[in-house]
Amino acid sequence: MSMDNEIRDGEVATDWSGETDAGLVFIGRIYTPWSELGSCPRAGRADGPLCRIEMFDPWLPALAGIADGAMLEVFYWLHRSRRDLLLQCPRNDGVTRGTFSLRSPIRPNPIGTSIVRLEGRDGASLLVRGLDCLDGTPLIDLKPDRSEFIPMALPKPGDFQVGGTRS
Repeated sequence: MSMDNEIRDGEVATDWSGETDAGLVFIGRIYTPWSELGSCPRAGRADGPLCRIEMFDPWLPALAGIADGAMLEVFYWLHRSRRDLLLQCPRNDGVTRGTFSLRSPIRPNPIGTSIVRLEGRDGASLLVRGLDCLDGTPLIDLKPDRSEFIPMALPKPGDFQVGGTRS
């Protein structure tokens, strides 16, 4: 998307103005080379530019145990994204799709995620590669990449219940 509030042909917005259900705590800020939506990549790359995640002081002890080279899942708030589009036309290709069928940053709760490699740490700064967000983006959370964990056991038929019945 090249402009902050652009609506493409075929897109549909809602006039939702309801109350919010939850609050977020930003734990840091992300610094990248991209200041405009049009220049920001659509996906982070392992060989992308070195970016900096600046952790806020109260959260520094929570970094204990994270080593250089670690793969981390970064969750961030896409603070400049629209939140009202129901139908979107990615790349203005003329094909309208529902917001929840896309990985677009335009969504009711604009939360972005990237898998990054920790290249180094300097105090409260984490130096990473693999981000795809704008300079100054608020940081929501960090987690070890889920592929680092192996499930204890595969689910068996009947393990899950939907609507009070076994599925």
